[in-house]
Amino acid sequence: MLIDSLRVLKIKVARKFYISYFIIIMNKDFCIKNKKFQSRLILGTGRYRSLLEAKQSIEASGCDIVTVAIRRINADNIGFIKSLIKLINWQKYWLLPNTAGCQTAEEAIRVANLGQEIAKQLGQVDNNFVKLEVIPANKYLFPDPIGTLKAAEHLVKQGFVVLPYINSDPILAKQLEDIGCSAVMPLASAIGSGQGLKNIDNIRIIVEASKVPVIVDAGIGVPSEATQVMEIGADAVLINTAVAQCKVPVAMANAMRLAVAAGYEAHSAGRIPIKNYARTSSPNFDRIGQI
Repeated sequence: MLIDSLRVLKIKVARKFYISYFIIIMNKDFCIKNKKFQSRLILGTGRYRSLLEAKQSIEASGCDIVTVAIRRINADNIGFIKSLIKLINWQKYWLLPNTAGCQTAEEAIRVANLGQEIAKQLGQVDNNFVKLEVIPANKYLFPDPIGTLKAAEHLVKQGFVVLPYINSDPILAKQLEDIGCSAVMPLASAIGSGQGLKNIDNIRIIVEASKVPVIVDAGIGVPSEATQVMEIGADAVLINTAVAQCKVPVAMANAMRLAVAAGYEAHSAGRIPIKNYARTSSPNFDRIGQI
């Protein structure tokens, strides 16, 4: 009876410790500049099949930050984007305007300023955030490092909180940090491709070297890949196509939410060392037959 009581007490203490630890880990805010966010998943708004699907996916993701491509608002989709913007509760979500579709630094700077005005019209008067994209070629959609660096330097001087989208280049990431960017956003693989983590080793170096948040963006196709980049120490993940173009976007948005949280908690807990040989998980002494 005494042994059973001690076992129950031990289980209760362990559960209490785990719950307390889990609350501490999950309540650790994700900060960009001085702005705090609870969710480490950022969701894009492009390529959804319907407004309802987009709205429900945003809600299911548990995200705090929603990104909108300002440059890509055109005659074909302006109704969709305007309606989506009206549907979203901008007191709950933080707008991250992005400059997708801009081919030069000058164009990206103009679109960033337009995005800032849209944020203010939505009531976010202190929102100076911009996801900076400078992509000159439409075929491969790789960001221009020189144009990105040029636009970032200008926007930082203007007072923007700049989050540049870049190739997984550790040197460029450090240069952007040095000129005052508030985060860096290396791609995992080609944008919209769903190819997964083609650049995981470079991302690991960027995470190790960066003193600003590292947000992995582009190429992630499934939740396990989102978990993996969080496990190596990334601060957040931005997802769009993997949710918007899957069979059931709302379910995938929820799966990504759980995956990012699991990866972050796993990284915080710390993985076991990798060993060259097998090792038993139970003790080798006092085995039955040896007592």
